[in-house]
Amino acid sequence: MAQIITFARTGGPEVLELHTVSVGEPGPGQVRLQQKAVGLNYADTYFRTGIYPVPLPSGMGVEAAGVVTAVGAGVDNVAVGDRVTYTGFTNTLGAYSSERLIPAAPLIRLPDGIDFETAACITMRGLTSAYLMRRIYPFQGHETIMLHAAAGGVGLILTQWAKLLGLTVIGTVSTEAKAEVARAHGCDHVINYSHEDVVARVREITGGAGVAVVFDSVGKDTFMASLDCLQRRGLLVCVGTASGKIEPFDPAILGRKGSLFVTRPALADYIADPAEKQALLTELFAHVAAGRIRIDIHKRYALADAAQAHRDLESRKTVGASVFTI
Repeated sequence: MAQIITFARTGGPEVLELHTVSVGEPGPGQVRLQQKAVGLNYADTYFRTGIYPVPLPSGMGVEAAGVVTAVGAGVDNVAVGDRVTYTGFTNTLGAYSSERLIPAAPLIRLPDGIDFETAACITMRGLTSAYLMRRIYPFQGHETIMLHAAAGGVGLILTQWAKLLGLTVIGTVSTEAKAEVARAHGCDHVINYSHEDVVARVREITGGAGVAVVFDSVGKDTFMASLDCLQRRGLLVCVGTASGKIEPFDPAILGRKGSLFVTRPALADYIADPAEKQALLTELFAHVAAGRIRIDIHKRYALADAAQAHRDLESRKTVGASVFTI
């Protein structure tokens, strides 16, 4: 029997429910997966609240790692006993489970140097960081970038990757404890937005020029400030809406603020091509296995504590990566 988390209505963390179910045998194109670690991502809250609408009732979570225990007809990309990880969107929804049936197509074989907990922390966050660093902007190695939530799971990976590319990183955080974590992972300048003016500090740090790229995972509360931190013809990358959806705005603002660019990319569009996905994975796994990018797990939860995990995530109590362990 397997433990799973589901939700039958959208709402707060209290809508998450723990159930015990029988998993059964995989059908054509499916595998049965004994899960060892499950990723906790801010995107999970978007499914729960309805920002990402899905038919209800539904499973929760899109990222996990484990061992293949059975394969269905037509499966040839993985075999029983393989160590695998996965991330996706609705095609992998239901990751909050100890055992599950899942399509074989999204599964990724794990290299020997990557353990299950690390895999559950880097498949979504790491691939996100990979395409943000390698596909969004043609970095030459001299640019200054800014990122919000610098002590978060994606923020810490982004910072380390940016330093490998020779970039100068400015990060924002809410507490001094988070500032220390960001600095320890390579952040060159840390701004505590609880008592510092982010735009003024960015202009001070950059000699008035602004930054080439802002990675903004906060959304509504930081959108305009992020624009004001950019240099002429700079790029704002909207990668999340932790504070709420960005309100409609007049595109003419972009011209008035320096002919700026804004994009809202999605991971799915950068891993849809199998060759591109594999290239990003190869680089990501190599950095992590070699220790060039380190993954520090802040907290481990049981599946039964999913609601509390979401509360911690939304109240910004988490630092770095958190996982559910099975």
